[in-house]
Amino acid sequence: MARIPDAFIDDLLARTDIVEVINARVPLKRQGKEYSARCPFHDERSPSFTVSPTKQFYHCFGCGAHGTAISFLMNYERLEFLDAVDDLAKRAGMEVPRDTQQRNENPDTKDLFNALEAAARFFQRQLAASDKAREYFDRRGVGEAVRAQFALGYAPDGFSALKDALGTDERRMKLLDRAGLFSKNDRGHVYDKFRDRVMFPIHDRRGRVIAFGGRVLQKDDGPKYLNSPETALFHKGRELYGLWQVRQARSKIERLIVVEGYMDVIALFDHGISEAVATLGTATTPDHAELLFRNAPDVYFCFDGDAAGRKAAWKAVESVLPRMRDGRQAFFLFLPDGEDPDSIVRHEGAPGFDARLQQATPLSQFFFDTLAEGIQLGTLDGKARLAERAKPLLAQIPDGAFGDLMRQRLTELTGVGARSAAPDTHVPTQRARGAAAVPAPKRSLVRAAITLLLQQPSLALDLEPPYRFVALQQPGIPLLVDLVALVHARPDITTGALIEHFGDREEGASLQKLASQSVPGDTDGLRADFLGAIAQLNALAFQQRRAELQSRLAELSDDEKLELRELLQARRG
Repeated sequence: MARIPDAFIDDLLARTDIVEVINARVPLKRQGKEYSARCPFHDERSPSFTVSPTKQFYHCFGCGAHGTAISFLMNYERLEFLDAVDDLAKRAGMEVPRDTQQRNENPDTKDLFNALEAAARFFQRQLAASDKAREYFDRRGVGEAVRAQFALGYAPDGFSALKDALGTDERRMKLLDRAGLFSKNDRGHVYDKFRDRVMFPIHDRRGRVIAFGGRVLQKDDGPKYLNSPETALFHKGRELYGLWQVRQARSKIERLIVVEGYMDVIALFDHGISEAVATLGTATTPDHAELLFRNAPDVYFCFDGDAAGRKAAWKAVESVLPRMRDGRQAFFLFLPDGEDPDSIVRHEGAPGFDARLQQATPLSQFFFDTLAEGIQLGTLDGKARLAERAKPLLAQIPDGAFGDLMRQRLTELTGVGARSAAPDTHVPTQRARGAAAVPAPKRSLVRAAITLLLQQPSLALDLEPPYRFVALQQPGIPLLVDLVALVHARPDITTGALIEHFGDREEGASLQKLASQSVPGDTDGLRADFLGAIAQLNALAFQQRRAELQSRLAELSDDEKLELRELLQARRG
């Protein structure tokens, strides 16, 4: 499998502002030369997640998460390496080497994507040829631009239209079957899964088709909506219909509106509200909640106002609560009986629908209103019951202002407050008692040189081979030599990329810790310190070699005697 050239990765990271990439997803606060936030990879009360613009490196002192802008996207957006590189390359106006892209693709996965894309094109062609399918979208007011934007299509009636068009050989038939496009009866006969339905392709975060949803044209023709089954590419609990289109329409997403159906998303887009997404025939899952908040700080859930809608809303609450870090907001909009976002936006227009969103119920209000149903809060028993219902749910909220305010609201409603913390009975440390901290052991010269090099890798370019310190018999010298050689081979390498290069080696964890240190001083000061440490290491190597030769004076070769004489003269000089 081909690798993306190191030079391309270094250039990409050099052109990428890691602060900008992370701040778009996790609000950062400036602290001196660096930025900080609560870690997005684990729940914490105090910010321990730092981002360094000079090192192009992030590090969490709490959970140890660290890396470059590439690894951040991989971990935060759950992207594959190539997908993360492709995302950053598009932002930087760069093109990933085509040969590398093609050869890094898993052939099996690539064939699945190709089969689904071919099916999507087939359905689009059938829509253009079907009067009744086009008339359906005309009647629903779906314009041509939105039809193209969502690649809408039509699956013809009959049992083998898709199979006859695309399943021309056994291998293609197996691919289409694995992609969820065929069904099989009890007798083993294979036929098209989607028949006489308007088709809604479902795209992944790179805009690739991974599944389909199909809607009947007539009310009595089987289930109203039919989705692709779960496949190697499609997991309905992790995907949101329309998210790809939202991200294409908006560079900065202020809010996301979660609706229940494909046509709700389509209608809102058709009226200029390009922030709508839909779950795919399932309740809001924790993966959905995380995906929503990773793309927007405010999320509006739109449900029917009946019992089923409120039950679905509560499912959303349970998924959202553990992800309600400060700065995030969730709202619930309950629609009148018989109405959905599609009908409301067509009757009231975008301003009317937006006005309803402005009146949506905040999560906090819906939470306590729902838990208090059937409880008499005027009694002590009722207050105790509400408190017992609420406390385990409130415990799931990450530490922060929102969690504090929710517990405060519970106290206002019930009088039940948080118990005071138990006395601290552990033996205090020296630092806790106010005593002077035990001084850290003095860093070795090798450790000091590596630490400085990690702060600013380009310092290694000031060294010219041969390096006398290479011969020094000390722990860490081989690693220092490797670091210097790597920087000379990749002059534009950043701290983050350098750490990731050594990530699989035994020293990777130690390098990560050293890189996360903040070393005072400007560029000139760091350079002077680094060159000074290298000069001392060279001197030690000089002394070590001289002592070695003197220790076996009687057995030295002529060349070694000459070397010793030069070393002794150098010492006198």
